[in-house]
Amino acid sequence: MTVTGKEPGWEPLADGVGRCRLPVWDCTTGLVLGEGTALLVDAGSSRAEGARLRAWARTLAGGDVTHLALTHAHFDHVFGAAEFTGAEIFAAEGANAVFGDRGERAELREDAVRQGLDAREAEEAAAVLVRPGREVRDRLTLRLGGGREVLLANMGAAHSPHDLAVVVPGDPTVVFCGDLVEESGEPQAGPDAVPSRWPAALDRLLALGGEDALYVPGHGAVVDAAFVRAQRDALAARFGVSR
Repeated sequence: MTVTGKEPGWEPLADGVGRCRLPVWDCTTGLVLGEGTALLVDAGSSRAEGARLRAWARTLAGGDVTHLALTHAHFDHVFGAAEFTGAEIFAAEGANAVFGDRGERAELREDAVRQGLDAREAEEAAAVLVRPGREVRDRLTLRLGGGREVLLANMGAAHSPHDLAVVVPGDPTVVFCGDLVEESGEPQAGPDAVPSRWPAALDRLLALGGEDALYVPGHGAVVDAAFVRAQRDALAARFGVSR
């Protein structure tokens, strides 16, 4: 099956590749369809949102989500992960320290409430936060069947301590950037960001995707390589990073 754009909220990007901009925080979730497989990129901001994403993805794929890639461990990207039972879950190396630490989970819960998530929903999601089964040290190629291959790339510390990009080769190539790239507002650098490494991470992202790729930010509209370069330069200037 393909993502056609007829499904509510889903935007087709390439053959078998689409994304959805979720309400409230305008967070992007991606979907990549293989032969009898479906990879979801990020899981939404609550268990209820995760359940909706799973149902939508099942309709599009004709089967359940088999793989889930989490671009980074912030609540609006991971709090729905518990709903994807049976899926193999991937994150960048080191992310398990966030998912498995009681204090880190408490901080995710508190941040979610500060950002406007209902306290009960935040508590429930933090309590059942699922640890990724596989961490990506450098790069990992997923073979989804039907000739579909997807590259998971550990981008190091930048927007968060453990950023992961998802690259779907094709015509065009689609790069799910997580919050390494944001279009709907200025990139957010919270207390766990590593601004000194962020511009270099965007250089690596551009090398992975190339000039003609579609770059899917964690928040906002799909952008091109020129936008990513401009955001890289703006971040370098903003944080005083020499180039």
